[in-house]
Amino acid sequence: MAIHPQIRPAFRRFAGAKLEIRPSQCIDWKAVRMDALPEGFERFQFDRAAPKRILCVAAAYPPYGKGGGPKASENIAKALSAYGHTVRVVTVADNEGLEIRDRVEVKTLKTLNLYWNYWVKRSAVAKLVWHALENFNPRALFRMRREIADFRPDLVLTISIENVNVATWVAAWIAGCPSAHVIHSYFMMCWRGTMFSNDRTCERPCLQCRVASIGKKLCSQLVDGVTAEAPHSLSMHHSHGFFRNATAKVVPGAVSPPKTPRNRRVADGSAVRIGYIGMLTTNKGISTLAAAAALLGEDQPFEYLIAGDGDPQFVRETLAKFPASRTTYLGWTDPNAFYPTVDVLVVPSIWAEPFGNVCVEGLSHGVPAVVARSGALPGIVEHGKSGLIFEAGDHEALADCLVKIERDRPLLKQMQDGALARAKQYSPSAFAAGMNAFVGQVCAEHTKLKAVTTSARFGVYDGRTS
Repeated sequence: MAIHPQIRPAFRRFAGAKLEIRPSQCIDWKAVRMDALPEGFERFQFDRAAPKRILCVAAAYPPYGKGGGPKASENIAKALSAYGHTVRVVTVADNEGLEIRDRVEVKTLKTLNLYWNYWVKRSAVAKLVWHALENFNPRALFRMRREIADFRPDLVLTISIENVNVATWVAAWIAGCPSAHVIHSYFMMCWRGTMFSNDRTCERPCLQCRVASIGKKLCSQLVDGVTAEAPHSLSMHHSHGFFRNATAKVVPGAVSPPKTPRNRRVADGSAVRIGYIGMLTTNKGISTLAAAAALLGEDQPFEYLIAGDGDPQFVRETLAKFPASRTTYLGWTDPNAFYPTVDVLVVPSIWAEPFGNVCVEGLSHGVPAVVARSGALPGIVEHGKSGLIFEAGDHEALADCLVKIERDRPLLKQMQDGALARAKQYSPSAFAAGMNAFVGQVCAEHTKLKAVTTSARFGVYDGRTS
């Protein structure tokens, strides 16, 4: 759908004159080498019919940021590059720079808002101004217009929107370039980005969040396409009025499998190693695991390996609830080194996870997952085949799941094999194919809409003069 004609002039006057986008540069397909593709994306056939120039504007990109967001952004850029598209990533950090990683240009800008690293404590006034600017930042508008003019993309693809700002969509719209958005959180409708408050999941945005998202919702109507890793987060945004004019598609996330998946088989009678990896925060449900471990006590044959970090005081208080002699706190740890050391992964999130990158990572290593019934998590794990599912926040139900695994070692072995099988459905090739199809669909529909609009402007429709 096009933006209403009465709205267009207002956006034009506010944002400035239109930029001219020249046709895409052609790719020399003879120069594309199959053996030069990024790891994990080389084992599939390409649809080389319509390569695009894609400007990926990412809120976070490795090595900056925390959690699964930066890695997910990198996966998208690699997937599109592997399909032959020319990709440039624009992200924000402390210092500006331009480098090439895995055949992807990565351009880093200094923060377009007051700050980019919201993991650092800020004053209440600074936070208020930061959130106000996230609804529309003129500085981001002018900078992203320059980036669009410099790269001349066929598509502007925003991956999350914090810091890079919703003004990016306005800049693309002014330039006549289609835009699409990848949802990785609930930041559009919730200033916390979690839809989680007072230790519970919010069923709908509160008044405070609705007021703090007015500009985001308005700008989202300019977006041509929107995708998410799970139906849950996509439907939530649509139901609350975001991206009403956008083509929607679910593209499940992907994790590059380890070169040699390793199952740590547990002999009867030995302790079962329970692993947790991720941020140690209330919404991630680490307290539920701590309460389950405390309920099971020191005498049960379990060992707990906790990897990640969070607020120091919260981390200390939470770790104190685990059986001391059976718990090891590793701090921030390389996931590829962590998964082979555990038998079972617990993902006890209380908030509605938009996807569950950690869960899929564990499955790819042959580690079954015990997950909370929250957000996208139940859709990833097959109960009894690749893991178990319990009600979010119910530490007794979680403890029962762990006891069931400990007492039924054949079930554990079965679920380890099932984890590897399930992980194949989240392969890089399937993800890349989905993203490529999404990009093609958005660009095709934008071209069709542009042709219809041009025909209407000159009084021509279906080859007939009006």
